[in-house]
Amino acid sequence: MAGGEMNLLKQAQMMNSKMQEVRTELKQRIEEGTAGGGAVRVYMNGQREIMGVKIDPEAVDPDDVETLEELVETAVKLALQKAQELEEREMSKITGGLNLPGLNF
Repeated sequence: MAGGEMNLLKQAQMMNSKMQEVRTELKQRIEEGTAGGGAVRVYMNGQREIMGVKIDPEAVDPDDVETLEELVETAVKLALQKAQELEEREMSKITGGLNLPGLNF
């Protein structure tokens, strides 16, 4: 291998290693999505895994389950969006904002 190719390979390996570190860190970082003024809260880590759901008992109305379902859906979507943005921000620190083909976060 020529020196340039070797250097490029080394840089790619370092980037891969840093990406693995960020993925591990993202697993520990929690984002929160809320709905209904905080009546429903969804906690999701930076790897988009739901870590918990909290529902205020006041939000539970047996005669209006549909509203509670909508609140949960909204909170999940917001938590997912925040977790995705967190992941993109952290990964762009490594890639310098480049959208590199084949690098799925």
